[in-house]
Amino acid sequence: MALFSKYYKYTPYLYFIAVTAYWFTQVNRTEGITAYPILLFSLPFLWQIIKPNRKLNAILGITFVCLSSYLILALLSHALHLVPKSNAFSQYFTYGGLFAVINFIMAVWMIRNTIKKSF
Repeated sequence: MALFSKYYKYTPYLYFIAVTAYWFTQVNRTEGITAYPILLFSLPFLWQIIKPNRKLNAILGITFVCLSSYLILALLSHALHLVPKSNAFSQYFTYGGLFAVINFIMAVWMIRNTIKKSF
């Protein structure tokens, strides 16, 4: 349990690295070598694990809170039928909603790490 309590603050960074790796593998299957710039998105999160920086942490947290909020608003507008229904979007509604909520939680966790000075 002591090991978990020592490293739990790195959970959001590992989550975003895993999402980037998944995104890379999915795009790499169809696009090939043009997918490699996607790996650059994981560098700030990897940097936060290796050498934490409070300013970078705050910037990443605020950016992803804004992006996740936008995704949640888009999903709510679809759920409330404010936009016309699309079969392609409806198919991924549950996965997209789960993804947006988890992204929001992880981004708030990163901001919490900045405020708590847990580095």
